[in-house]
Amino acid sequence: MDSTSYILRFVLTMTTLAAVLLAGMLYLTEPAAMRAEEVFNKRAILTAVEKQLPKPLSQMSNQEVLSLFEKQVEQHVINMKGEKVSGMKAEKINLAQEKKKPEAERLLPLFVYKDAQGKPYYILSVRGNGLWDEIWGSIALEPDMNTIAGVSFDHKAETPGLGAEIKDNPAFPAQFIAKKIYNDAGQLVAVNVRKGGIVDASHDVDAISGATITSNGVTEMLQRGLRYYEPYLKKIQAENKQTGLK
Repeated sequence: MDSTSYILRFVLTMTTLAAVLLAGMLYLTEPAAMRAEEVFNKRAILTAVEKQLPKPLSQMSNQEVLSLFEKQVEQHVINMKGEKVSGMKAEKINLAQEKKKPEAERLLPLFVYKDAQGKPYYILSVRGNGLWDEIWGSIALEPDMNTIAGVSFDHKAETPGLGAEIKDNPAFPAQFIAKKIYNDAGQLVAVNVRKGGIVDASHDVDAISGATITSNGVTEMLQRGLRYYEPYLKKIQAENKQTGLK
């Protein structure tokens, strides 16, 4: 009986010590982990406007990235009607969680980077599905809300050397620069990741060889994701027309 009681006390003591140790480690490491995640996410967003940055992101320290984001990036949250939602920051919007809501109730993050001359670039976030799991990206638009200034893509589980090329091969996102998301009739057509070669130079990019499903997923993601932002895009386009900005 004494032996059983001793074993129980020993197990309880060791379990308590392990729990306290793990809680302490979490308390000590959580701030650093959260900061690393913040820097990673902000680098990904800024990658869409890297050509407009004062220097390449690879040459920026983490603190420089955070400082640039704080000084030159405005954050807004908009609803599906294109209205800004006050009291919220775009970086707090998780599109994976928003996808679980009814479409009409979703919120969208909007980042506006302003270069040294004050020119704004509107960065929209999109999310879709690749071959194996979710894919996502940031799409930067010129002030005309039609011309793509840059993009960045990422994925959860696409195949290295195939679908993962949306992130790993710089040549793929580079194709999107200067493409248009509206056609001449004013319809939002986004960009088509086309297998077999470009047909429409304004709206097509080459698909990734051997990654048809991922390429199609990028096309669908762009068409659907940009459509969510269209009420807001139309408002900015109307404002630009009134002020004579093209």
